[in-house]
Amino acid sequence: MNSRAKYAVVMSSTVLVGLLLFGGVVTRGASAEDQGTASSNVYRHLAVYSEVLSRIKSEYVEEPDMSNVTLGAMNGLLESIDPYASYLNATQYKEYLKNFDSYRGDLGMVLAKKYGYITIVSTVPGSPADKAGLTTGDFLESIKGIATRDMPLAYARLLLKGEPGTSIELTVLRRKPEPQKLTLTRAVITQPAVESKMLPEQIGYIKAAGLGEPQVKEVAAAVASLQKQGATKLILDLRYCATGDAETGIDLADLFIDKGLIAYAQGQKFPRKDFNASGKAVTNLPLVVLTNRGTAAAAEVAAGALQADKRAKIVGERTYGDASIRRAITMDDGSAIILSVAKYYTPDGKSIQDNGITPNEQVMEAESMIGDSDDDADNGQPVAPKKPATDAILDKGLDVAKKLS
Repeated sequence: MNSRAKYAVVMSSTVLVGLLLFGGVVTRGASAEDQGTASSNVYRHLAVYSEVLSRIKSEYVEEPDMSNVTLGAMNGLLESIDPYASYLNATQYKEYLKNFDSYRGDLGMVLAKKYGYITIVSTVPGSPADKAGLTTGDFLESIKGIATRDMPLAYARLLLKGEPGTSIELTVLRRKPEPQKLTLTRAVITQPAVESKMLPEQIGYIKAAGLGEPQVKEVAAAVASLQKQGATKLILDLRYCATGDAETGIDLADLFIDKGLIAYAQGQKFPRKDFNASGKAVTNLPLVVLTNRGTAAAAEVAAGALQADKRAKIVGERTYGDASIRRAITMDDGSAIILSVAKYYTPDGKSIQDNGITPNEQVMEAESMIGDSDDDADNGQPVAPKKPATDAILDKGLDVAKKLS
């Protein structure tokens, strides 16, 4: 089956499965007297879906691989409600459980699903992906020669892992019309240390490119050091910071918030869980937080809490939207769905995963430019991006910080 035909089959299946999902939602929300009608609608959608699959199998120009059709439909359905969800068939899930935690090598990419493909949320500074110039918004068209269209996100992450020093081939869709083939070498990924410095007018600057317990402690130490140096205001740069779980973001916000709700998690079968400030804030200096489209997960939770508490002004771009609790739900046939079972919310009730964090002052970040050597790209060699001449978000952050009191 050619790619266009596969796409048509998968998309039609996905739409019909989506109708089933919609019918289920309607059923749950209907009143008792409407339940019968809603249920009949679900069964009608199911009958249509079954008939379409039957027609495809019996009348398409060639008999399709129905397992691939089902897999594509399931992943399309999941992506439509949760860009971080995955459906793994029994073989894939068995491989995932066996090997995911056994490999130490990786490329340093935070991934999501978009338009059916694997997309990059952010890369870890200094990682193989970062050195190759891969960045937010790039798509992985293929991994090890396997097309990522409708590939389960969890399986893509598994394919990228391996022993440190081993190589892996990728095809990437980025800011050029043709896909680029790259060969990258896996490495052990480490989070970069927190950076800090004094800027003019006694403004302290702290950059966290990734978050974990060590980095939160480093931010606290940087705040203390900058205050000793005479800082009267602070800028916390969380751009392209997409690693670390949500509770790490809560710990980061706790450094700056004295009291009250920082965030809460809640799901359909997950009782609401509140996360409150410990009362051990390390500073009360005026604060600006910088974000962009590569800010996700822990960094978003912290930014959302600081904004809702009016503890900080957020400057930059809207964040990516990734803050949930995910679990693997196994099926009777050995397959599994990895699905968000609860989402994190800002204190004012906004779902971070659904909305991201919208800055108080929105500024578009200048796009980095890919190096001019097309020959290197065609040969599969990493091509590092050129840095923009100016930093519009930081410049605006400085202006906002100067006006804070």
